[in-house]
Amino acid sequence: QVRLVESGGGLVQPGGSLRLSCVAYGTIPAGYIMGWYRQAPGNRRELVATITSDDNTYYPDSVKGRFTLSRVNANNTLYLQMNNLKPEDTAVYYCRGGPTLAAGSWGQGTQVTVSS
Repeated sequence: QVRLVESGGGLVQPGGSLRLSCVAYGTIPAGYIMGWYRQAPGNRRELVATITSDDNTYYPDSVKGRFTLSRVNANNTLYLQMNNLKPEDTAVYYCRGGPTLAAGSWGQGTQVTVSS
């Protein structure tokens, strides 16, 4: 079983930037889809970004143009670069990986707080 560990969260001012990292301990099988979700208090966990094994990416309108997902296959590391952060981006961010988004592994989460 692959274990996913996120890091890089913290407190940032509106308009600032953060880069989150997700390290996979174990081998990610070829063809797996990887992504990031977030969950604010009282809200449903929502999809933030996905990347396929051939580097196709998807972003919802809420983060499109501000967030960028990338991977480094050699060291099983996934990045989420977040620019122009807004207060509504405040949430716990979770790494996700598996054969589909519906079935896979979760990381433990990292807190991102955007506040003045």
